[in-house]
Amino acid sequence: MSKLTQSFKPAAPRARVYLDHNATTPPDSHVLEKLSTWANDWGNPSSIHQAGRGPKTRIRESRDAVAKMIGTSALEVVFTTGGSESNNTAVRGALAALRRKGDQRRHILSSALEHPSLRRVFDSLVHEGYEVELVPVDRSGIVKVSDVEARLRPGETVFCSFMLVNNETGVIQPVKEIARLAKAAGAYVHTDAVQALGRIDLNLHDLGVDYASLAGHKFYGLRGAGVLFSRRGAPLDPLIHGGGQERNRRGGTENTLAIASMGYMCSRAGEVSDRAAKMKELRDLFEARVLREIQDSSVNCLASPRVASTSSLLLPGTDGETLLMSLDMEGFSVSTGAACSAGSPEPSPVLLAMGLSRGEAQCSLRVGLGWSTTREDIEVFIEALKKVVARLRSLREWQPIATERPHEPSMKVSL
Repeated sequence: MSKLTQSFKPAAPRARVYLDHNATTPPDSHVLEKLSTWANDWGNPSSIHQAGRGPKTRIRESRDAVAKMIGTSALEVVFTTGGSESNNTAVRGALAALRRKGDQRRHILSSALEHPSLRRVFDSLVHEGYEVELVPVDRSGIVKVSDVEARLRPGETVFCSFMLVNNETGVIQPVKEIARLAKAAGAYVHTDAVQALGRIDLNLHDLGVDYASLAGHKFYGLRGAGVLFSRRGAPLDPLIHGGGQERNRRGGTENTLAIASMGYMCSRAGEVSDRAAKMKELRDLFEARVLREIQDSSVNCLASPRVASTSSLLLPGTDGETLLMSLDMEGFSVSTGAACSAGSPEPSPVLLAMGLSRGEAQCSLRVGLGWSTTREDIEVFIEALKKVVARLRSLREWQPIATERPHEPSMKVSL
């Protein structure tokens, strides 16, 4: 073997860069370290003997930590399997309880921005005699309070559901103002707060909602645990009947490990603001460079209030799915929209609802930053994105739309 051969060492492959934290987040390293300890509490938390007392204590401690983080009472925290179950339970559980009590109202208000787990349950309710009215939005991605007020029907509107943070654009919705108006009209109010947990400070009592949905795996916990906040006194029948767990609001043996991981992360609520500030610096750096270095690119909802972790891009001359796969081959995990809709040939319903054309929606890319994202991650991703976009545009023989970029809103967007 020659000296040249002996001295050669192949370069270590660059680690993949994960930029899809809206879809799910990697479990925190401390969560992984604690798993073996939590797993020792393997008993059924409904059992009254010694084997059940350990897991029951874990669940109680987790419930207290969640309640403290979201500004509620522990008795208002119902553990579920995740955001979709919480959304379905909030809507169907509330309406079932109201029907049982003789409430005949059938008008529901929501928006086209909602997660598929809400859009589809509302679709099913239409076939059951409910009228579901969707409040329109424009390119700002914001549900206007005045539009909600104009559509509320006192004595007819029974339920309103508006997400707190949009999972595709990151836009923060004016849920507090909407809840105040809806409650004055006699309606019950739900918010899908799945994308808000761990990204902004939460106080659900102050927000004024009756129900809210959360998911542990969006906040560095394990998949399999979610929360439905159900305000004390708000009507709620169980979606899943069973052995009376969760004070008869959700049957089934609790997932102790996943619940413990969610509780642990909620005990770190004090880190949220500082982490968000650091992510905002990286997101603003990323967006500024993309707008400057990739011709005709744009950022959806740039001037709207957004969480620091989300950037929704339009990259004309590309196809979102092809762009995603090309970036995946380069070692980057990103998304084109809601993870639950991945693989669908249809463009994002959220972007279409905001008034984007099908062509615009089909060249979108969602970048989701997380607590572990570094400046180096952003810089190597930008270089890869520029290369992939240029290659895809050359294959399409794409021509620039304009020689000069139209005026862009200020990059100084604060929460």
